[in-house]
Amino acid sequence: MANLLTILRMILAVIAIEFLFTGNPSLNITALILTFLVITLDGIDGVVARILKEESKFGSVFDIIGDRVVENLYWIAFAVIGTVDVWVPMVVVSRGIITDGLRSIALSKGYTAFGSSTMMQNKFCHFLTASRFSRAVYGTAKALVFLFLIAAYIPNLAYFNPVDEYAFSVYLSVKPYLITIADILVYITVAMCIIRGLPVIFESKRFLTDDKN
Repeated sequence: MANLLTILRMILAVIAIEFLFTGNPSLNITALILTFLVITLDGIDGVVARILKEESKFGSVFDIIGDRVVENLYWIAFAVIGTVDVWVPMVVVSRGIITDGLRSIALSKGYTAFGSSTMMQNKFCHFLTASRFSRAVYGTAKALVFLFLIAAYIPNLAYFNPVDEYAFSVYLSVKPYLITIADILVYITVAMCIIRGLPVIFESKRFLTDDKN
């Protein structure tokens, strides 16, 4: 069930991103709603896995795959649309390739990224990367930045029919603030992405040393 939820959120993410490229404000608003559902499912699938006792190494890896697909799709889409600079997906995607590659080595040794068999043995490293608190904070940051980036750049809202004139004027008045918040969240989220990746590199040294032996 948890794996099905992971598949569902990837599908919804693809649909939402397709809507972002239409230039249709009503579909952009729909994309905003779908993105919220994607984020909600991201928080639910882990809970479902624990409740139904479906936790496994495959589930742990597949959950990361789902996270990576969704995260990369959104960042790349935002860069193509022009709401973020191209360096953002370059950093995020590169970080993901590096950490996932190192995690695959750990997995071959019997360790997972998270959970009871996590590769994160150092307490501080575990807190930064594998703790539920850290994952929740980073997940919240990604959720907020994706939602704000969509909300701040809804195109051609003036031509959205029907639209309340007062509501449109309110949107125009708050739009600069939405853009500012979105830009700040981009830097915060990317910084967290890098910071949470460094412990994985640190903890992987022992696996790389073992391979040399």
